[in-house]
Amino acid sequence: MTSDLLAAGLHAAAGPSHQLWKALLPIVILAVLFDVYCLVDVIRAESVRRLPKGLWALVIVLISAPWGGLAYLFLGRDRHHQRTQP
Repeated sequence: MTSDLLAAGLHAAAGPSHQLWKALLPIVILAVLFDVYCLVDVIRAESVRRLPKGLWALVIVLISAPWGGLAYLFLGRDRHHQRTQP
């Protein structure tokens, strides 16, 4: 009887966690894609504001998503210079 209750508890504990992961997966994917977009933008930019490009890349990667990317877009992205074309 105890083993049945334990097995039922383990099964119930695994269920919501799996469902939560499935619900959070699109958000995680969007956060990673946003960071990749910001990193590519830093690399392609002719100039950035306030910090060197390398430090902006570290800010984007090391500060929790999406805050690092948002900080770069609002504080570091130089909107007055044109981007280099591939």
